[in-house]
Amino acid sequence: MEFKLIITTVKSDLTDDVVEAAKASGAPGATILSGRGTGIHEAKTFLGLTLEAQTDVVIFLLEERLVEPVFEAIRKAGKFHEPGTGIAFVLAVENVAGLRSQIEVFNKHLDE
Repeated sequence: MEFKLIITTVKSDLTDDVVEAAKASGAPGATILSGRGTGIHEAKTFLGLTLEAQTDVVIFLLEERLVEPVFEAIRKAGKFHEPGTGIAFVLAVENVAGLRSQIEVFNKHLDE
């Protein structure tokens, strides 16, 4: 079984929408990490103080056949067509450990 990783960085107010859209498209779950980033859009300032928007890193480990529909759902829910909302990309996964119970679920879905 082949797996891929979808990694997204998204504004925290969109994180729940991204995760729910991914789950509705077949993702079994996600790992969410808090972060902050820099980019071409400068941080806003107010009275000389920098206001940084919270960014979440959302990671999905998926069986390869789920990547396309989940990625499309993430792209829409994350509003990635708007500047400064986040990014998403896919990486190949070489080895996986610790997924015995999830692999049983993946195999069940393949049989349906």
